[in-house]
Amino acid sequence: MKISNFCIYASLLVLSNIFMTFAWYYHLKNRADSPVILAILTSWVIAFFEYSIMIPANRFGNQSFTLMQMKITQEIVTLSVFVPFAIFIMKEKVSWNFLYAAICMVAAAYFIFK
Repeated sequence: MKISNFCIYASLLVLSNIFMTFAWYYHLKNRADSPVILAILTSWVIAFFEYSIMIPANRFGNQSFTLMQMKITQEIVTLSVFVPFAIFIMKEKVSWNFLYAAICMVAAAYFIFK
């Protein structure tokens, strides 16, 4: 894979995962303040932008990666975006389980790219 294609792929993955994380989880921060239908509609709007970025990312990635490699890469990016979101936005407490999950993802990447 050309380095420029990889950079585009990785950048699009990160950006789409930021949108995805907010679409899926941000409504939980103030869930008592609004009806669930508003949370659903807002999440759909945010998810539109996530899909608009993820589809081109997958097209770039598919030029050089297998489907399984793309999925593991996407999951690693998802955790890389989600953990800071959980800590800094949602105020989750850090636990050793975060590290254990990261180790499992590194192992998954090792095996899928081997």
